Amino acid sequence: MDNTDLRILAILQEDASIPVAEIASRVNLSQTPCWRRIQRLEEAGVIQKRVALLDPRAIGLGLTIFVEIQTGDHSREWLDRFAAIVSDMPEVMDVYRMAGDVDYLLRIEVADMPAYDDFYQKLIASIPLKNVTSRFAMERVKSTTAYPLPAHASGKKAV
Repeated sequence: MDNTDLRILAILQEDASIPVAEIASRVNLSQTPCWRRIQRLEEAGVIQKRVALLDPRAIGLGLTIFVEIQTGDHSREWLDRFAAIVSDMPEVMDVYRMAGDVDYLLRIEVADMPAYDDFYQKLIASIPLKNVTSRFAMERVKSTTAYPLPAHASGKKAV
């Protein structure tokens, strides 16, 4: 990837609905070469998909919970089963396998405490877990989907 690709990515991370003609203008390309670069980035898997980001509160999801899971079973079979179960639960937004004293970290989005209790009861009934710790978010201070790119990609100077 060159600097132009990085500038295109910076623009798309900010707003993927911007027309190709405008992106091309911002990166000093004509429309067709810009579109080809975007297609190449998609084919290479750099751009995985383009989506609309929603405000969870606006759609009735006012509670964010981080769930720490410890398991006594570290087998491939257990992991495959766990991954399948949490992948099928729409409340689960992110799942990470962790290093340290917590084996897995989940980010859950639900409407309220009764909805979380329903989720929790389904989770613990579906697979053996050693320990489950829930941490409730009080406030979202920062939220972004944009990955940091080299400073020159945005046209800003590094500090």
